[in-house]
Amino acid sequence: MAEPNKTIESDAAVEDFLIRVEPPERQADGRIVAALMTRLSGEPPHMWGASIIGFGRYHYRYDSGREGDMCRIGFSPRKAEQVFYLAGLDEADSAPLGKYRRGKGCLYIKRLSQIDMAVLERLIVQSLTHMDGLYPRD
Repeated sequence: MAEPNKTIESDAAVEDFLIRVEPPERQADGRIVAALMTRLSGEPPHMWGASIIGFGRYHYRYDSGREGDMCRIGFSPRKAEQVFYLAGLDEADSAPLGKYRRGKGCLYIKRLSQIDMAVLERLIVQSLTHMDGLYPRD
């Protein structure tokens, strides 16, 4: 039997989480990102797990039998950097972004002031479009 997903949507208040984010610059950047993702997704922010702020939701089911729900896009304002959970992007898409690093399905950004916000906005829209293709909204 597949292990249950530990990252689930909760009723925790996003603002209660953001107010505890350190350092203060990461907290301020988190509020900017939350407003941007709310505007682009048309969805309100919700907490997913202990530290992910997510927008929208989709249900996945893998061939292995594992299934669950997850946010369509999201981010986590961690102490060292903002982590963006965006799908369907490749290296060429994010190249003009500015100072960042990549992981599997993630972008890591230390400061919003070091990136091109118009490119970030384009990447978020591209990820939402990708997710709509894989998991159409009801």
